[in-house]
Amino acid sequence: MLSMIFKMSAVTAGNILITFILWKFLKNKKMNWGYRLLVSAVFAGLSILATHYGIDYQRMMINVRDLAPLAAGLFFDPIAGIIAGLVGGIERYIAGTYWGVGTYTTIACSVSTCLSGIVAALLRVVIFKGKKPALVFAYFIGSTMEVFHMYVVFITHRNDMEMAYSVVKTCAPPMIVFTGLGLAVISFLLRIDSGEWVIPKNIRGNRDIKVSQRFQFWLFLVSAIVLLSNLVLVNILQTQVAIQDSYAVLQRSIYDIGGSYNLATDKRKQFGPMRFNVGSTGNFAVMGDSGLIDFGEHSGKLLDPDAKDLANTNLEKYVYLGKIFGRDCAIMSAQLGDGQRLLVYLPDEEVFKERDQIVYETILADILLFTVIYILISVLVQKIVVNNLEMVNESLRKITDGNLNEVVSVYSSSEFASLSNDINQTVDVLKRYISEAEKRIEQELEFAKNIQESALPHNFSFPRNDFEIYASMDAAKEVGGDFYDFFFVDVNKICLVIADVSGKGIPAALFMMRSKTVIRGYAESGKSPSEIFSLANNGLCEGNDANMFVTVWIGIIDLETGHMVCSNAGHEIPAIMRAGGAYELYKQKHNLALGIFADVPFREYEIDLAPGDSLFVYTDGAPEAINEKQEEYGTGRLIEELNKYKLFTQKDILTYTRKNIAMYVGEEEQFDDVTMLGFKYNGPPEK
Repeated sequence: MLSMIFKMSAVTAGNILITFILWKFLKNKKMNWGYRLLVSAVFAGLSILATHYGIDYQRMMINVRDLAPLAAGLFFDPIAGIIAGLVGGIERYIAGTYWGVGTYTTIACSVSTCLSGIVAALLRVVIFKGKKPALVFAYFIGSTMEVFHMYVVFITHRNDMEMAYSVVKTCAPPMIVFTGLGLAVISFLLRIDSGEWVIPKNIRGNRDIKVSQRFQFWLFLVSAIVLLSNLVLVNILQTQVAIQDSYAVLQRSIYDIGGSYNLATDKRKQFGPMRFNVGSTGNFAVMGDSGLIDFGEHSGKLLDPDAKDLANTNLEKYVYLGKIFGRDCAIMSAQLGDGQRLLVYLPDEEVFKERDQIVYETILADILLFTVIYILISVLVQKIVVNNLEMVNESLRKITDGNLNEVVSVYSSSEFASLSNDINQTVDVLKRYISEAEKRIEQELEFAKNIQESALPHNFSFPRNDFEIYASMDAAKEVGGDFYDFFFVDVNKICLVIADVSGKGIPAALFMMRSKTVIRGYAESGKSPSEIFSLANNGLCEGNDANMFVTVWIGIIDLETGHMVCSNAGHEIPAIMRAGGAYELYKQKHNLALGIFADVPFREYEIDLAPGDSLFVYTDGAPEAINEKQEEYGTGRLIEELNKYKLFTQKDILTYTRKNIAMYVGEEEQFDDVTMLGFKYNGPPEK
């Protein structure tokens, strides 16, 4: 036994190694006829070698010949598997018919090997769709093919069931186990190498298990339970039949032997026991009260006390099972005329021989029937349920990705028709809600734009010539909270403000109005920029549950002197052009944006403007405008554009700059407002 296990393990390991090496060679290559013939030749060769170099076990030759075409068809190519199976099977027929190699099982072995390649090809195409079977399924496929192999031995030898049973009983266990084990190990190695193996610990519960896998598991479990239950029932029934048959044999033997013995003793003749047979391999014993056997197979020997007591207990009763000189037997005992005891017995091997043959054949037949039913039901479930579910899921995936025009059209049954209609109706309702929501959002955006527009000054003409001013604000699709403002805080002092509120839509527009109002209020009361920011910041922090904030730049210019006091609360850096020069960024330290933390100090800085100097302030929507390549417009490009039109009026500078930004952006949708303010100091006002 151990020698057989070692040799079969070595042969199976050789098949696995050759398969893995061939897989590594072909893994990244496209299967063409050259590679297909290579695979066919390798696995046909392995099959032929198995025929001629099998393992001698209990005067039988065992091998894993069917493993090669199964591996070729399942893991490499369906056609290669068929070719390997046919070549290996035909060669096995020739070897058995003409060369005397395993003549008794020639038909069974040839048919099994031929079908191995065909079955593997069908499974790869129909069931596994080109994927590798899981380890359990691979073992199941390999072992089932050998079950078929053994069953064909029974079918082809109906007139010699005793010999067929002997062959199957000896060959079936090792060939079934090692063929299944070899295919399972190959599947395991190739799935790991190709990245298809899923580590069990990475499976996160039921959501990672497909419905087809769960169905197949339960189908396998229930079918296995039914199969085992049937085998147990058959075994019980056949055991009773065997005992009843043995009762008839033993009863007849008691009549024959007991009658002859009583007749001989009555006539005082010598009893001639050699004339009697009990079945084919059974015998009898005539013994006295001491247990000493006078006549029979073990004449002159003393029967074991336990066996003697059991015989006396079951005297003149039904068949019972026990041991006669260490051998399990079916026994009957009777009282002879002279007081002696007669035991007739049949060895268990003879009693249960027919039962074992029937049970073995039933096991093989049931496994094959179970396999056919399992495959058929799995295919039907795949086609009727799983494929339709996948179609529904594919449509749902498109819908969840935003394609609300996708229609679920699975009407293969009333259940799927109902499911499809329900999903389509739900999507229609969702589309209606989205449409209504879009209309409400459009109304809110329009309202927000109106708030923004109404809050901005649009009069840029003043009855004086000491300065020139212009501003513009272009709202994005998602209205932000940008605003600009300019107003006199004294007869000859003008305040310039530009700001950007965080957030979008109505909340940003409302926070913008609040920010603009509080800043203007403190500025008109004569406060300095740092005081304005400090007071406005504390006011905006109160009740700011939405955690909104605003970046602001403010500058108060004395038009008589050109002296400007400024402060920057986290806003963009302004650009200044000195008379006769060019626009360039005027860098200074920033303060914290308003509305974030209360009671924080704010710094201010001063700039002296000479006649002809210009100031340009803006929000981040200008430099951060993006084109179709998702590239930003940039502060550098903005300054370059300003300098192209630096000799133009403030209105023209802003207009042309805005056009250039629009050209850069193209059709790309913008998500931030573009706000700009330009100011030119012309000198002290005329008196």
